[in-house]
Amino acid sequence: MAVLGIDLGATKISAAIFNDGGDVIERRYSLLEGRGGDEAGKLISSLIGDLCKDYDISGAGICVPGIVYSKKGTVWCPNIPGWDEYPLAQTLKKSLGDIRIEIESDRTCYILGEKWRGAAKDCDNAIYLAVGSGIGAGILLDGRVIHGADDIVGATGWMALESDYDTDWDKCGCFETFASGNGIGYQASKVYGREVSSYEVFDGYAKGDEKAVKVIRKAVQMWGKGAANLVSLFNPEIIVFGGGVFSGPAKELIPDIYAEALKWAQPIAIRKTRFCASEVGSDAALIGAGYLVRNK
Repeated sequence: MAVLGIDLGATKISAAIFNDGGDVIERRYSLLEGRGGDEAGKLISSLIGDLCKDYDISGAGICVPGIVYSKKGTVWCPNIPGWDEYPLAQTLKKSLGDIRIEIESDRTCYILGEKWRGAAKDCDNAIYLAVGSGIGAGILLDGRVIHGADDIVGATGWMALESDYDTDWDKCGCFETFASGNGIGYQASKVYGREVSSYEVFDGYAKGDEKAVKVIRKAVQMWGKGAANLVSLFNPEIIVFGGGVFSGPAKELIPDIYAEALKWAQPIAIRKTRFCASEVGSDAALIGAGYLVRNK
């Protein structure tokens, strides 16, 4: 029986029907067009309902770019207006009836996407480090994704990786301020004395520009330290680097990141941990959402 995966983005909802082996049978999209609150919930219900008419599915898994509060049954999604504590599960069940619904955060879906179809296929202990506009981690430990007391596990952008506190980090954390896509742009803007994007920094790095090299080398150091701490804490078999930053030239830096991590991590654990780029790329969340249903 097929499963349905839904990935909520900032501007659109992506859906895919998967067979039992994880192959995509069909993809569909719906644009959010600024919808928020119940209007966004109804759009998701409509998309799922339409697909259920065409396919015999065992359920729908939904990836939310934010926090899924399992105890409250609500979600927080900063990109969708009115979704501060939105009862998404209740809205969908009211509209769709008995269709099985599973909802998880993007961090959880990223690592499950790699578990089902990507680099972590054969692993029970794996971490997906998502580096885009921010930084977060999906953590698979002893075959189970961990959530924490308030479902906020994986907020790795807040990792404290420098010795002296700086108010620069108040908004999104130390790690993220140096090594996310936005953080790299921010650090470069201070060096160049003007606004600079992360794309421009990586382009400058490839050309040997000294200022760009300085910013990227600092990011490599931070990625290495962050990954080292994750290795020492969780003893994973693999750390998968994904997200927008590692879908581009940053993936070529993974050997350098591993070399940096070797300096800081528990020495036995780090030598048994493999670092690699995502094998499923931008589909990680969508695949992971489908796996939510298949796995349970």
